[in-house]
Amino acid sequence: MDTTTAIHQRRSVKHYDPNHQMSEIEIQELLEQALLSPTSFNMQNWRFVVVTDPEKRAAIQAAAWNQAQVTEASITILLCADLHAHENAERYWVNAPAPVQEMLVPMIAPFYGSNPQLQRDEAMRSIGIASQTLMLAAKSMGYDSCPMIGFDPIKVGEIIQLPENHVIGMMITVGKAIKDANARGGQLPYEEVVFRDSFPA
Repeated sequence: MDTTTAIHQRRSVKHYDPNHQMSEIEIQELLEQALLSPTSFNMQNWRFVVVTDPEKRAAIQAAAWNQAQVTEASITILLCADLHAHENAERYWVNAPAPVQEMLVPMIAPFYGSNPQLQRDEAMRSIGIASQTLMLAAKSMGYDSCPMIGFDPIKVGEIIQLPENHVIGMMITVGKAIKDANARGGQLPYEEVVFRDSFPA
């Protein structure tokens, strides 16, 4: 499936075939595509927790207002991020030429180190970019998905043993749809959201 088709056909699906299982090869292929998503300074600060264990998924569903897609989809993915990824700067550029390493690596820790708000903003940016990559990749593989923020992040963090200095950005379910998404609720006019050079006076 080409990218334009995937963009047009990707919808938030909430009803999945609970009997369908994704193979380990498919899961790895899906996540490897998400790992190609860009991040600032190549920090790769996202962390993906793929939940397939039935008990854990049931517990997450309970912490997500019992939304059925959490357990009916083939997999549930928690998109998280390491807020302190900037502290390990040298490993993000190990394959770069020495001059590039010497220029970039010393910049990373000072840029983020004393700014917790920027650390969190960067985490959410990275998660947002990766989430769209993941959903479009899923669609291109013949799967549907649903991005979710309707859950208790503290409870879910406990279930997945979220490490200190990490944050959960969103949850995405992936599986085989058994019911189409509802019709689009209504797109705002192009002219209302796209401007040239500046906002109108």
